[in-house]
Amino acid sequence: MEEKSSQYYQHSRNLRLSCPALDGDESADICIIGGGLTGVSSAYHSARRGLKVILLEAQDIGFGASGRNGGQVSPGQRLDQATLENKGGLELAQQLWQLALDSVDLVRDLIDRHQIDCDFVPGILHTAFKPSHAEEMRANVAKLNGEYHYQDVRFVDKDELRSMLATERYHGAELDMRAGHLHPLNLTLGIAKEAQLAGARLCEHSRATAIKESADGVIVETAQGKVRAKHLVVGCNGYLGGLLPKVAGKIMPINNFIVTTEPLGEAKARELIRDNVAVADSKFVINYFRTTPDHRLLFGGGENYSSRFPADIKSFVRSYMLEIFPQLKDVRLEHGWGGTLAITLNRMPHFQCLNKKIYVAQGYSGHGIALATLAGKLIDDAIHGDSRGFDALARYPTPSFPGGTWLRYPGLVMGMLYYALRDRLGN
Repeated sequence: MEEKSSQYYQHSRNLRLSCPALDGDESADICIIGGGLTGVSSAYHSARRGLKVILLEAQDIGFGASGRNGGQVSPGQRLDQATLENKGGLELAQQLWQLALDSVDLVRDLIDRHQIDCDFVPGILHTAFKPSHAEEMRANVAKLNGEYHYQDVRFVDKDELRSMLATERYHGAELDMRAGHLHPLNLTLGIAKEAQLAGARLCEHSRATAIKESADGVIVETAQGKVRAKHLVVGCNGYLGGLLPKVAGKIMPINNFIVTTEPLGEAKARELIRDNVAVADSKFVINYFRTTPDHRLLFGGGENYSSRFPADIKSFVRSYMLEIFPQLKDVRLEHGWGGTLAITLNRMPHFQCLNKKIYVAQGYSGHGIALATLAGKLIDDAIHGDSRGFDALARYPTPSFPGGTWLRYPGLVMGMLYYALRDRLGN
């Protein structure tokens, strides 16, 4: 893992929380493992109901993907509505769409309600890497506008797109103005602060080492002590490891990488992305980028599937950046970092409740900011008797990776190499 000094978000964070490690044995209504957005949102929503909440984080709050990602907040799932209708039926697809809208609205509501300083800016362009992708996007926009009555998205043709982005690489786009981009670490820390103010106890450097079920709940062990609780929320995502083997095979941890340029100045930043929207393209291994409040380009590209990050992350990502913006070849990169996220086999999130005690939400597959924040609320709702939202996400099947946790990597690497080759060949 690279040093914090290489992470742009660590340099521009605006909150420092006091979260002493767990020391001794404690009891709680809710124990949460994981200090990312799933965990802090769960802590926030449950503490506001007056429950006793203890959250255990192995590192620092926001250490994982929640504090390292591209900062894009978008509605929808990784699968489009037509695919969801074909796979899960119209009723479930409509429920999932509404939950996706709810997830973005929840993020924006939390920001507004608590004045969380995280630089939210509206707008995401989903750009077509191939001409065929542009036609699929045109059809998807028509479906959302018509059948789903969603008017916040429109299709952008190739000529208009060239006036919005300083690149010739794309063939059209979907522009969604309900979506947006932000500083993900400051969002995570802001929600965590509100959870503390509501009474939740957040414990950093308190790695969960074992989970045991008991007659009246669960026992979570750490090196420093243990927590007995009626319910457990597992929000570890790409950092789950072997902590909960029953669900580990549902996800695959992968590493993704981001750089930021030196400050470009406002004029040059607006030359690159005219309207200050975020961008994510339709490659199988996507490129995603936006400009920051201090007018840097923040660019994510490339991933790997090992336990190690590239030795030189800046050089690793630079080639992807120059494919889109060759005019930046002489621009200096100031920050380069990586993070581990979790994908599922079908790229849909994995929600599951085990024995009415253990709630799991993971495998956001790159859509984690909005869905993970919503997951905390849905889990709290389910614990209090309203499981409709949680059950809808749990009902969509998320198959295990073939071969489980031991053999999933070879199959994933072969599949990723195949789709990467298709991207390069333009098929």
